[in-house]
Amino acid sequence: MKKLKIVCVIGLLVTVSGCKKFLDINTNPTNPQVIKAEIVLPPIIYQMANGVSQDNRILMKISQAMFGTSGDFASQVWERHGYPGGVSDVGGVTWRMVYVDHGLNLEEMIADAVNREIYDYAGIGYAIKAWGYQWLTDMHGPIILDHAYTPGMLAFPYQDQPEVYARVREWVDESLRYFNMQSRTDMSGVLAGPSGDFLYRGNIGRWRRFLYGLLAMQYSRLVNKPEFSAAYADSVIKYVDLSFTSSEDDAMVRFNGNESSDSNPYGPQAGYLNSTYYGRVSNQIVRYLTGGMRGTPVVDTTASDDPRLTRMLSPRLSDSVYVGGLPFTANSTTIPHAMGNTLEGKYIFQDAAGFPIMTYAELQFLKAEALYHKGDLEKAYEAYLQGIRGHMDFINRYGLGSGSNASAAISEAEIQHYLNSEEVAQNAGELTLADIVGQKYVALWGWGGLEQWTDMRKYHYDPAIFRNYNYLTAGQLYANNNGRYAYRIRPRYNSEYVWNVPELEKWGGLELDYMTHELWFSKSDE
Repeated sequence: MKKLKIVCVIGLLVTVSGCKKFLDINTNPTNPQVIKAEIVLPPIIYQMANGVSQDNRILMKISQAMFGTSGDFASQVWERHGYPGGVSDVGGVTWRMVYVDHGLNLEEMIADAVNREIYDYAGIGYAIKAWGYQWLTDMHGPIILDHAYTPGMLAFPYQDQPEVYARVREWVDESLRYFNMQSRTDMSGVLAGPSGDFLYRGNIGRWRRFLYGLLAMQYSRLVNKPEFSAAYADSVIKYVDLSFTSSEDDAMVRFNGNESSDSNPYGPQAGYLNSTYYGRVSNQIVRYLTGGMRGTPVVDTTASDDPRLTRMLSPRLSDSVYVGGLPFTANSTTIPHAMGNTLEGKYIFQDAAGFPIMTYAELQFLKAEALYHKGDLEKAYEAYLQGIRGHMDFINRYGLGSGSNASAAISEAEIQHYLNSEEVAQNAGELTLADIVGQKYVALWGWGGLEQWTDMRKYHYDPAIFRNYNYLTAGQLYANNNGRYAYRIRPRYNSEYVWNVPELEKWGGLELDYMTHELWFSKSDE
């Protein structure tokens, strides 16, 4: 990992509209002498969406949420649970986000906030730091922790997930501590302004709920640990109950959509899904939305009992049939694109749409899952229904679009019709883990590739749970995998495989099947 320099904040600042008004605070705006919290927060929040959205593209290949039309090896290798090799940094953008784009900028933001006693900024800084490291370790496993910013170092030791998880919890505690402190200067107006807090507009209550949601997510990973049902499940339930109260609390990075630098990464202007490698709707999501949640999906249908189908996906242009692509295939360009058949923008794939980081629906499904493992099926069923309703509300609140691309809101009658259908468990006795995880998959589709893949890893790609996954034969999996599915992504090439090879070797990072090595969180032993 290369030496990190504070001046990289300039690269962040130019990517977010609304930051310019702060630049005259420094004598030389092209080389700021002082890092101020209010200057760096907007681009740091922007990078939350920019960083994970790029890596999500390959994670959604593994989770089979989206595919491409290209026959290139570099595209299809991820769908085979492999890695392109060479000097590719694909799959390493979040690594860069944590250590460079956030990196010292985030450290300096926190330090400045503490020094100036503007504690809301310090709390937000620790919250983002905790979230970033949680994301990174769940993607890569062992990561750089204690010595990420030690001056003079060119090679960095890794630490494994138990230590990273513990540090994330410490940072959550620090964030909450600062949120409970009285700032010397009231910065609420700045945080709520156009160049302030792009996530919650300075609503600290929602930031607190975000932190509790992060803790719930962390504990939910540990379903295979012997103490999960007796201990960790209770933590999931506790923190979900302290977290989001409705989809109004959803963590969404906001965009104006006026130009590519201020647009949703998955919208038409930013173009992150425009490549032939990405963006085509998968057959798995089509199956879930057309009868395959609990039954047999209807093939070549033009309608469904699930009202989310028409709001989330576009039908094939030629015949209005809903179809999806297949993995490791040069899918036809007639397979609908996530942004719509003419790339006009649809669902959350629109320029002015918010980019989701965490949602109420997602957390309710975590709660349902934890209660299910504890054997409390009645309460699990309640949370399961809340999750379904929460996702319907998410669509109505964030995913309908505007103008000529707008979809009609999902009505209460449509919701009730779906809840009464065979696609939804009708009582606690009918509820299965596949019901919960399947509904969660739909709620995460298009943005939550890491969480989808986390479920697959912690349940070891169980066909009884992932009913619509396209399972691969040993011959279809990447040749170096020895017939095994992926459990981790290799670290970023242009830091770790250039500067940190001896450390990689200690952890098996040079082995050809490294992506198949299981992470700590999904193992049953400590």
